[in-house]
Amino acid sequence: MASQKTTLVYVTYIAASAEKVFAAITRPEISKQYWGHENVSDWQPGSDWAHVRDNDEHTVNLVGKVIEIDPPRRLVVSWANHSQKDDPEAYSQVTFEIADYDDMVRLTVTHDDLLVGSGMHTGVSKGWPIVLSSMKSFLETGRGLDIFAKPKAA
Repeated sequence: MASQKTTLVYVTYIAASAEKVFAAITRPEISKQYWGHENVSDWQPGSDWAHVRDNDEHTVNLVGKVIEIDPPRRLVVSWANHSQKDDPEAYSQVTFEIADYDDMVRLTVTHDDLLVGSGMHTGVSKGWPIVLSSMKSFLETGRGLDIFAKPKAA
């Protein structure tokens, strides 16, 4: 039986320019301020990219390839846990689409080819909402959220 794949789509509106949102995704000195990770690449089609934890160890958490890039409107990358980098079946795909929307932008993040019930599926379904909220907060107020925060016990 084939493994079932799914797609997650997140849309947020940000009071910032398309250029600022694109830079927040692709510039490590910005992404670490709201994501706690640096997105590192030369951002050329076919190039490697890595998601590196902004801590003393600089742990590489995620890896992939730049599939498509059209600044400041679109970025498509492959996406896998660093521990699974040699398993082609472990890769999913993330598309960032940025569109002008009055005096703001609409950011749509589409995460395709996720194996239903996998650790990656579970992780990104919890992670994207807080990461995108943190990006929005950072770009609008200069202060990101604590993306490592945990729910308080009842």
